[in-house]
Amino acid sequence: MSDGRAGRRDPRGHWFLLMLGAVAFTCLLLLEGFAHGAVGEAPHHAPTGGAAPGQVTAGGSVLNLSGGAVHSLRMPAKTIAFTFDDGPDPTWTPKILEVLRRHGAHATFFTIGAHVAENPGLTRRILAEGNEIGSHTYTHIDMADSPAWRNRLELELTQRALAGAAGVKTRLMRMPYSSVPDGLTGKEWAAAQQAGADGYVVVLADRDTEDWARPGVAKIVTTAVTAAQRNEGGIIMMHDSGGDRTQTVTALDQILNRLQGEGYRATTLSRALRLPAADVPASGTEKLVGGTLVTAQRFAGWLTATLQVLFLVAGVLCVVRLVFLVGFAQIHVRRVRRDRRRRARPWLAAGRPPPPVSVIVPAYNEEAGIAATVVSLLDNDYPAPVEILVVDDGSTDRTAEIVHRLIAEGRGGLLSDGTPAVQLISKPNGGKPSALNVGIAHARAAVLVLVDGDTVFQRDTIGQLVGPLADPTVGAVSGNTKVANRKGILGRWQHIEYVIGFNLDRRMFDVLQCMPTIPGAIGAFRRQALAAVGGVSDDTLAEDTDLTMAICRSGWRVVYEETALAWTEAPATLRQLWRQRYRWCYGTLQAMWKHRRSVAEGGRSGRFGRRCLTYLWIFQVALPLIAPAVDLFAVYGLIFLDPTAMVETWALFVGVQVLCGAYALRLDHEPVRPLWTLPAQQVVYRQLMYLVVIQSLVTAVLGARLRWHAMHRTGTFTTPDAPPVPTPAST
Repeated sequence: MSDGRAGRRDPRGHWFLLMLGAVAFTCLLLLEGFAHGAVGEAPHHAPTGGAAPGQVTAGGSVLNLSGGAVHSLRMPAKTIAFTFDDGPDPTWTPKILEVLRRHGAHATFFTIGAHVAENPGLTRRILAEGNEIGSHTYTHIDMADSPAWRNRLELELTQRALAGAAGVKTRLMRMPYSSVPDGLTGKEWAAAQQAGADGYVVVLADRDTEDWARPGVAKIVTTAVTAAQRNEGGIIMMHDSGGDRTQTVTALDQILNRLQGEGYRATTLSRALRLPAADVPASGTEKLVGGTLVTAQRFAGWLTATLQVLFLVAGVLCVVRLVFLVGFAQIHVRRVRRDRRRRARPWLAAGRPPPPVSVIVPAYNEEAGIAATVVSLLDNDYPAPVEILVVDDGSTDRTAEIVHRLIAEGRGGLLSDGTPAVQLISKPNGGKPSALNVGIAHARAAVLVLVDGDTVFQRDTIGQLVGPLADPTVGAVSGNTKVANRKGILGRWQHIEYVIGFNLDRRMFDVLQCMPTIPGAIGAFRRQALAAVGGVSDDTLAEDTDLTMAICRSGWRVVYEETALAWTEAPATLRQLWRQRYRWCYGTLQAMWKHRRSVAEGGRSGRFGRRCLTYLWIFQVALPLIAPAVDLFAVYGLIFLDPTAMVETWALFVGVQVLCGAYALRLDHEPVRPLWTLPAQQVVYRQLMYLVVIQSLVTAVLGARLRWHAMHRTGTFTTPDAPPVPTPAST
């Protein structure tokens, strides 16, 4: 259906924003995954590749490899250099700094670049309190088994993180998983040579306390002071991150008490060996680049933590929604459907004969299906007169010609007053709301049925649809829309969506008396209800939702009649589906905004607003808005976290969806065979629907107005004399 404003173009700029946001989001997750792929001390594979040269394994623990020559240095007598690996850590590094401060001691901290980026203030504190910093790579990789380019990247990123966090670079480097000189393997020696060629002083250890394994305070102290009786100096390896470091903090205090009592001096490596200061001021460019890295890393960490929460929230919301839908559907079955079955002839039960009905069919370029629609409307078993008004909204195809032919053939005959049962009203193109209002103005009955031009009714549909209007409090009735062209994968996905999503929702809305939408394909209205809201408004692109919300706010009840079946042609291509859902979603947002004040109103209107709009905002706006990010985080979890947990969570979610889907299909008397496509629907189709919501929101924020998209019909109902209406038993 055209909106009569063909000159208006669709907004285009939001695609760039969406793509830019997606790329930035993905890059941040990749940065976070890279930074925390393997952080922390842990046992690793057995050393391979032989041993380092004898002059290295038998030499000192500090290696200056500049110029290609090996210069090893040892700590002076009575001098201790405490070194702490894997930090800075917001929990343990401050406690270690406090112990050092109390004892007037200083240490060298071999920091992980990712931790530096996450804790810039703590990095500055380490330096401000007289300590020095070395590099321990960016992600704690095993340099012995990593290619040269990766090792250089790790060290370079750490330098950038230090420049951004504290405005310095460092000359010192310790390889993760390295220890004392005589344990250096051939591969580790090759990595050390590479780092030395890049200007680093490589630092090993004299005493590895293995505190990361938490062997006990006494064991850590004993290892650290082993050579104290010979007055030897040494480099003591400890850790300030990577797990619970309570034993490390306690042992450090005891070690300092003992060694300082014996006249030992605890200072930094550079001061002890009289080397140039390890911390070199970074240039302005290095600070700028480093600052960008620090900001990105911190934001990526915040983003990942937020996504973990959103992942949990989204999961809980989905489960809660499914529980609500199934629970209310069960109530609907027991309370509503049972009552209606007892009243097989509702109008007679109300003491009145069935009223005449006017069926209004707005049509714009519907030549592929208009004949089948009209013929199905004529082939009804409703016991009162049925007037069919086809409103041709300026069609440029054969729509009007086909309807003229049906009238000329005498289809439907004449009504009691001699008027043809089928009438054609032609008007200039003005949009679907305009066509509906013209039809309403021409209709003579007090009960009006609005039908799209691509929809086919069953023989009993009109009677089932208008039956609930026997209740004088009911102003409108929503029918049950079925997808007719459901043979392909796209058709099956839409069929599942209609049955599980739309119809389960309508059952819940019926019980809660807050129906937001009567679909354009099938709805019955009391003329009084339409008059109370001023007819069909063209304020939004979802005129059916806008109209339904207005009727609910005016005090009328809107109910769902699942036995009133209408078969409609769903979009056959992704492009057509996108355009249809884009219009639906954008129009629904418009309608929600238009009726937002109902939340604060009293009476039936307020109950409608608080129940319906709250639900729509949470489950049709907020959840789809965050869902793509949550799904991307799930992919992140498969790669960087525990893939088993992610797969199990996804499988559990799909399993619950399948069970609910089977329940919904059984309620609609449909076979459950299409559910085999549901896992793929969750991966592909659901993402498309989420993107529709996001694009609609961006379009609204940019202030653009979407034009109406006419859907190309493929002619699912092609035989005027016998429209191929599928039945649940045959699908």
